[in-house]
This record gives sequence, structure tokens and C-alpha cells, in this order.
Amino acid sequence: MSRVYDNLERLVGVVLKREELKRIALCPSLSSSSSADFSVDSSLEDVPETQEQFEALQTEFRSEVELLSKIDHLNLVKLLGYVEKGNEQLIITEYVPNGTLREHLDGVKGKILDFNQRLEISIGVDHGLTYLHLYAGNNDHSTQIADFGFARLVDDSDKTHVLTKVKGTVGYLDPEYMTTYQLTNKSDVYSFGMLLLEIFTGRRPVDLKKSSEERVTIRWAFRKYNERRFTEMLDPLMNESVDEEILVKMFGLAIQCAAPTRADCPDMKSVGEQLWGIRMDYLRSESRE
Repeated sequence: MSRVYDNLERLVGVVLKREELKRIALCPSLSSSSSADFSVDSSLEDVPETQEQFEALQTEFRSEVELLSKIDHLNLVKLLGYVEKGNEQLIITEYVPNGTLREHLDGVKGKILDFNQRLEISIGVDHGLTYLHLYAGNNDHSTQIADFGFARLVDDSDKTHVLTKVKGTVGYLDPEYMTTYQLTNKSDVYSFGMLLLEIFTGRRPVDLKKSSEERVTIRWAFRKYNERRFTEMLDPLMNESVDEEILVKMFGLAIQCAAPTRADCPDMKSVGEQLWGIRMDYLRSESRE
């Protein structure tokens, strides 16, 4: 365990003194790992101004820890432990050595992802979100994931949404959430649709460096799709030829997920089934060449 605490001290030493590390709550999976590496997420973005706000943030943090401690899925990072000290709250997850998706899309990690790899990544994310949605239903909880990692656990099986302040990354947030502050499973579907567009176009949801016509990816994608300029939507860094029929299905699914109203969004299970179908079509097209 000595290396565990050495790593924790290196990562959160700016917050806690050495002796306070001994009081960190460690999840069972961590106690048997003497060579663990960590990623640390600070869950507090704002300093609470009132006792009521502080208590609300405490409840939010503990709910997220409770949920993350129970889930176990290949496509979801594991919770190893957490730190809670006054206004400072940290979540410690397993280290992901391969880097971020954005780094791979930008070519920072070497070879650019090909179409099949991007499909596999998309299917993996879908599996993770579907698991969370089903986990919520099977455990009398309502689970919402916004911004792929911001979790809510509501102890009320009758609720279909949760009210919360706006929190997340601009461009991925469900438009209805921005006006109602209500998160639902369809909020995840919208975020996933935006992620699909990012994966296959290579574009960030919002890029201020681009012209006003291309700055917001979803608007650019809608326009290109309606003009049937599908090949122009594909990430040019891929330098790969993909059958137009497959691109129609892929971008059509992404746009369907990112529909402006939740009623028009599919559920994650349906999205997963469509992704598998697209992957099979793609593999068949590759075998004919």
C-alpha cells in the first residue's frame, strides 16, 4: 500500500497533508492493489456561498460516489476512492493510459483512428451508457449521465428526471436541459449524438476558430446532411474511402440522436443495435474490395 499512498500524495498533496491521506476512503478494489495509478477528478467547480448550497453539494458528491462504487462495466472507469474534506472533494478513478479520445482524433497519440476503430469506440460508449440506464431501472434509481461522467443518483423510482443546475461542457448538453434544468436518459442520447459527430467528423462541438457558418458542429452537420454532402462530413484526417450508404446511416443516426427535442431521440439500446448493423455493413463492404 505504500505506493498507493505515494501516488495519492503526489496527486492530491496540494489539498491534503500527508497524515490526512491516511483517512482517505478507499474502495475495496484498491486495497489489494499495490501498484495502482490514479486519475483525480475535482467534483466542485464553485465554492458554496451558503450552508444550504454546501449541503446540496455534499449530497451530490456522495450520490455520485455511491453510484460509481456500485457499477462495474468494461467501458466505465472504476472508482478507486474519494477524498472529502471541507469544500474539497476529489474522486479517484483508475488511470487510463491510452489518453483521451480527443488526443487520438487529433493524432497526438500517433496513427489516426480508422473508420472501424471509431465504430468500435462508439459501440463501447453505447454499451456503457446502456448499462447505466438498465442499472438504474433494475435498482429503483434514476440515473443520468451528463457530459459523460457527471452522474446523479435519485432515490425515487417514480421520478423520470432530476432537477439540477446547468453543469457540463458546452456543445454536448441537451437543449431542453438548458431551458428546463431537467436531466433524463434522453439527455444522454443527445450528448452521445454529439459525440458520434465528433468521432466521425473530427470536429469539436463548438470551435471558435472556424467561421460563423462552421463554428457550431451540429448546425454544420445538419446543413451538410440535408445537402447530401456526406463524404464532406467525414474526418479528412482519416484519408479513407467509405461507402456513401454507410455514411448516410452513420450520420443519420448521429443527427437522430442529437434531435432538438427529446421525443425525437431514440433510446440507447436502439442506438446500439443500429451501430452494430452499421458495423456489419461496413465490414461486408470492406470484404468486397
